[in-house]
Amino acid sequence: MKLYGFGPTRSLRAMWALRELGIDFEFVSVDLLAGEAETPEFLRLNPAGKLPVLVDGDLVLTESAAIVLYLAEKHPESGLLPSDLGTRAQIYKWVMFAMTELEQPLWRIARHTFLYPEARRLPADVDLAREEFRQMAAILDRHMQGRTCIVGETFSAADCVIAYLMDWAGEEDLLDGLPQLRAYMERMYARPTAPPRIARAFAEVQAASA
Repeated sequence: MKLYGFGPTRSLRAMWALRELGIDFEFVSVDLLAGEAETPEFLRLNPAGKLPVLVDGDLVLTESAAIVLYLAEKHPESGLLPSDLGTRAQIYKWVMFAMTELEQPLWRIARHTFLYPEARRLPADVDLAREEFRQMAAILDRHMQGRTCIVGETFSAADCVIAYLMDWAGEEDLLDGLPQLRAYMERMYARPTAPPRIARAFAEVQAASA
């Protein structure tokens, strides 16, 4: 298996699943800052020019949450995706909730603070996105009361997806007033299989490019 990724991007989410599974894989760094995701070679893997990309034999898979779910399906013995249909349904539910209700406002914040050229940034949209994130995150915070993991007491694919998002939210100071989610994030990153935190991965990229 090959995982194409870079620094603090969502490739960390896919890396987490691979590490939880104990799978040998090759990490192929694609330097976004140097435009390596825009080369013809990479665009053949992902025409969107985004990371991560998983290559498993003849299969080329994009979208980090899809990669996590694929790996969990491929290795049912891991328990990342339980055999019980009802439990799996809850995992799917929270993964979809995370990708639609939590990740999208975080992306809007990123676009309008540093990704877009300054002339295209809309500060008002940042304020709206922060408000929308907090409203939806409060739902998840209440869900986490008395829970160790997103679904039940066992680490699952949902945790690979959501713990990374909580670290991202923490970087934006969006976990204030959400004690369950902050504690959850710290608990997940204390796992020996956890990938680097976003801040550390970003610092490593900066050091490498200095």
